[in-house]
Amino acid sequence: MFKSLRQDLPASIVVFFVALPLCLGIALASGAPLFSGVIAGIVGGIVVGSLSGSQVGVSGPAAGLAAIVLTAIGTLGGYENFLLAVVLGGAIQLVFGLLKAGVIGYYFPSSVIKGMLTGIGIIIILKQIPHFFGYDADPEGDFAFIQVDGENTFSEILRTFQNISPGSTLIALIGLGILILWDKVLTQKHKFFQLVQGPLVAVVGGILFYILTRGNAFWGISSEHLVNVPVPNDTASFLAQFSFPNFGLIGQPEIWITAFTIALVASLETLLCVEATDKLDPMKRVTPTNRELLSQGVGNMISGLIGGLPVTQVIVRSSANIQSGGRSKISAIIHGFFLLISVIMIPGLLNKIPLSVLAAILFLVGYKLAKPALFKHMYTLGWKQFIPFIVTVLGIIFTDLLIGIGLGLGVGIVVILFKSYQNSHFLHIVDKSNDKHRIRMTLAEEVTFFNKGAILKELDGLPKGTFLELDVKNTRYLDNDIIEILDDFSFKARDRNIDILLVSQSGETHNPHSYSEILRFLSSQNQKT
Repeated sequence: MFKSLRQDLPASIVVFFVALPLCLGIALASGAPLFSGVIAGIVGGIVVGSLSGSQVGVSGPAAGLAAIVLTAIGTLGGYENFLLAVVLGGAIQLVFGLLKAGVIGYYFPSSVIKGMLTGIGIIIILKQIPHFFGYDADPEGDFAFIQVDGENTFSEILRTFQNISPGSTLIALIGLGILILWDKVLTQKHKFFQLVQGPLVAVVGGILFYILTRGNAFWGISSEHLVNVPVPNDTASFLAQFSFPNFGLIGQPEIWITAFTIALVASLETLLCVEATDKLDPMKRVTPTNRELLSQGVGNMISGLIGGLPVTQVIVRSSANIQSGGRSKISAIIHGFFLLISVIMIPGLLNKIPLSVLAAILFLVGYKLAKPALFKHMYTLGWKQFIPFIVTVLGIIFTDLLIGIGLGLGVGIVVILFKSYQNSHFLHIVDKSNDKHRIRMTLAEEVTFFNKGAILKELDGLPKGTFLELDVKNTRYLDNDIIEILDDFSFKARDRNIDILLVSQSGETHNPHSYSEILRFLSSQNQKT
């Protein structure tokens, strides 16, 4: 595991700088204590990172849960009550993992997953534009189209140009220049530049710029444009930042409803991110999804027990990890330790980091996720791939992550049904002699409702007087919808003078006319095999 430490350590530093403002911003957007986001980041890195089977995925507080958390804290009557729902939600995720529910993650179309990555890349860029220019009215981590500050993604950008901070903008441009120079030129010149990452240099530059220009009326950066980590005065005040669940409300239905909501949404976000992260992984490793649900369940229970927000695997930090050269889970674990050590030992130094520099780092993360070449590639694959892809992208930009995924998935299902209806090859003409059409319909091993439209179209298109040979020798599963179609057709066939020969491994029968008879043939041949 430690053999890739040379790659994992620099990557963990980048992930740390990306994660820190997101942890704080998501907590702020959720209406929770700021430190709760840091707790979730620490637990996601150290605990979930250690237990997970994902080698490059990074877990922490998720923007997709911010609206749920904000509503739940108010509904449940306090943050301690909400923490109980987080703990129970983690326990429910453990049950999901034990029930092997992780298999759901394998059923998302590739076009939707690519649309998810691209949409997130675009939304990262759009959301970071205000921070890049020093307009920080909306917290980091608010990725929804309708923002918590009352604006939307595009109105926020328009407001930015009326509120530009010269100092923040200058150091952001300098930081972006450093990042591009490091990525395109210096890393290819010497191994030193591969070990010391560009984002670290950009952040150090940002801190120095803040210190040197402090007090300058024009170039100085005010405190609202800096990272804002809670700074404890002593051990007691540090420990006071932790909160604990109110277990006295464990019997309240509202607590359990919130717990199930957290478990479902967090599990879905995690499975989506796992699928996307596996696609980004240069080594193409496959994450065991059931183990991931178990890991996330443990992480949420621990996070809730000590005052943290719910955690999921998150694509922004995961993609930053991959793009920075992370090879193993050590990167995610170390970034968690960096979060822990930094908030204990150097919170004052962290609070000198301009948010605009971190926006520059996220700009590159977003660009690498949403390169223009990807749109061209998806278009060349044909409309059946491009439409679900572009719907997912637009859905994420104009709503939020889960709704965007849902829209893309819905369109993807419609495309699959349309393809099934169009590309039907069930019927094969065997003979046309003596004006008698002899046609064979061969059903596949598994026939589901997805095939319903195609089978209906072909059966309705049979000419009168046809001899239909219905071959189910290889069929192991026949959906009830298909059986009902065949059952109805057996009655229509008499009026159209269509003879049906049902062929199975059990034998042949002419003109079957009952639902139970078709079932009997299939069940008998299944018993033989």
